[in-house]
Amino acid sequence: MANDSNRSSTITCPFCEHAQTEEMPVDSCVFFYRCTGCGVMLKPNPGDCCVFCSFGSAECCPPKMKGC
Repeated sequence: MANDSNRSSTITCPFCEHAQTEEMPVDSCVFFYRCTGCGVMLKPNPGDCCVFCSFGSAECCPPKMKGC
């Protein structure tokens, strides 16, 4: 797997506003993410495929995923 700096996104918690930069996977969606600030478990908003689409600075849409 190639290292691609464009795969990073900053997830901002809607509860505590803590922001954490994470690497987005290229072959799957992330359905759950535990905030590193307050510990709440985030899940995608209705209609979004993953937490990066709902709370990230960049939408995911991995190139190998269908339906994004």
